[in-house]
Amino acid sequence: MTVMETVVAILAVLAGVTGIIGSILPALPGPPLSWIGMLLLYFWGGTNGKGEEMSLAILLVMLGVTILVSILDYLIPAYLTKATGGSKYAERGAIIGMIVGIFLSPLGMILLSFLGAFLAEIIYARKRSGEALKSALGSFLGFIAGTGIKLVACGIMMYYIIVYMA
Repeated sequence: MTVMETVVAILAVLAGVTGIIGSILPALPGPPLSWIGMLLLYFWGGTNGKGEEMSLAILLVMLGVTILVSILDYLIPAYLTKATGGSKYAERGAIIGMIVGIFLSPLGMILLSFLGAFLAEIIYARKRSGEALKSALGSFLGFIAGTGIKLVACGIMMYYIIVYMA
């Protein structure tokens, strides 16, 4: 492996790992970052253990997955929040709670995301606790679903990055 191939492999892995992290953190576009890792290996001749280069078909399918997952990540939380009677406040509260929870732990991130949606519905949307709980659950489930599909997509792309790093 040449120095350039080593640098490209390291950059591809970093893009894949950053993509996985970005699937959880709202500030980073997870799937597009992971796809960039695949793109690097495609253009700089990454091969699998048999010496076969990554096919254009794999790259384009994963681009389609990246686009679809990125769109669904916006639609699913909004749909589930509205379906449970939630407002934009619940969505925003869930995101703020998740950001604060990042500094605590994964469990803190999940719990504070739910709590943020709940409190935002009570304080800003002026809903009663029963309505706010229902809205918070919808917002929380939407966040978890969106995060889950991004993690799966980035995990698959990370698999391809590792396979074609040889």
